Amino acid sequence: MDSERVTGLSLAALLIMTSLAGCTGLASSTPNASISADRMTIDVGETVNFDARDSTTPAPTIIDEYVWDFGDGESRTTKTGIVSHSFAEAGNHEVEVDVFNDRGESDRATISIFVNSPPIVVLEMPGYVRTNETATIDASGSYDLEGGSVEFIWDLDLTFDTNGDGDPANDADDNHASVEVSSANSGDLSGSVMVIDDKGATTTQIWHLMVVKRMFKVIWEEQRISAEWNGHTEQGLSSIIEQLPGKGARIMQVNATLVLDRDLLPIQWPEDNFTLRVNVPMTGWTTMVHTAQSNVTLNATASIDRGEMNPYPNSGYTVSADSAESLVASLLNEPGARFGQGDWIWTIAAVQCDPDLPIDGIDPDTGNDWTFTVEFVILIPRVSEVGS
Repeated sequence: MDSERVTGLSLAALLIMTSLAGCTGLASSTPNASISADRMTIDVGETVNFDARDSTTPAPTIIDEYVWDFGDGESRTTKTGIVSHSFAEAGNHEVEVDVFNDRGESDRATISIFVNSPPIVVLEMPGYVRTNETATIDASGSYDLEGGSVEFIWDLDLTFDTNGDGDPANDADDNHASVEVSSANSGDLSGSVMVIDDKGATTTQIWHLMVVKRMFKVIWEEQRISAEWNGHTEQGLSSIIEQLPGKGARIMQVNATLVLDRDLLPIQWPEDNFTLRVNVPMTGWTTMVHTAQSNVTLNATASIDRGEMNPYPNSGYTVSADSAESLVASLLNEPGARFGQGDWIWTIAAVQCDPDLPIDGIDPDTGNDWTFTVEFVILIPRVSEVGS
């Protein structure tokens, strides 16, 4: 057989084989897998949506199964080319999808997902502080497991809404690695620190600081305070004197005396008639007395005396309080011991200045001079801090 005949027979055989392959399906029908993700970098606990719908398989075959391996020990089989998965472990995860067609043929595609771990919060702080004492809360030891930088957002009081948005637990009061806090009130002071890594992952930790009261020794000191006024009041008129004797003290006793100047001439006798009135609005106490003479040789006087206005307190004891100021305020405002607080209003009224019969058209006694003295016995609380 010559060479030309052999060549012709080979070509004919090749054409026949090609024709048979197109008719019998002997050509390749292997799928072509494809995978994509909506995010390539996430934080621990977040979800990624995967899509393998761009995978193909030659006609007339169809893709009827997707087998997913998420690289964290979990897998799933789906009939559709989309799936979601949450990653609970940090690190790089190679996610694979095996695409199967109805002939059982398959192809594989992979994609890498980086799962970022949240930063670790490390706090150093005292167990407690006293009221108005500064405590340092230090988060500078916090770190990112991947070695990135970290930032800080502090909410220094979870009960107070600094930014006014209605949520007291989302304020940004400070952004340093450490903060200083204090409280004038005893009890629990709560706040939080959010640590943010360079990829935006966050860890928030709530902290609690116990604020304890201070210890004070209380001693009540007795004092006498006095004041004197001189004046002249015309008949039918009044003179008013105001004073605030009980500020910072507990009033125990008051002695007030009005003394009129004597009318030396017999024509001006009898002595003038004045009234002395006191009004303490906060206490609701008011009283009034008239001037009188014990005998004709003495000046006309009027006195208001009152003792045991408040109970005598114990002294020299120790008590706890948030501050010296708050302790003094509570001592002065004990129930049943607030008598005499506030303004004292004294009124000196010239009711009648005898005689009224005019001589040569002139009233010989139109008013009178007077001297008014007041003495209070008060107790002042002296508090001093004790202990460390």
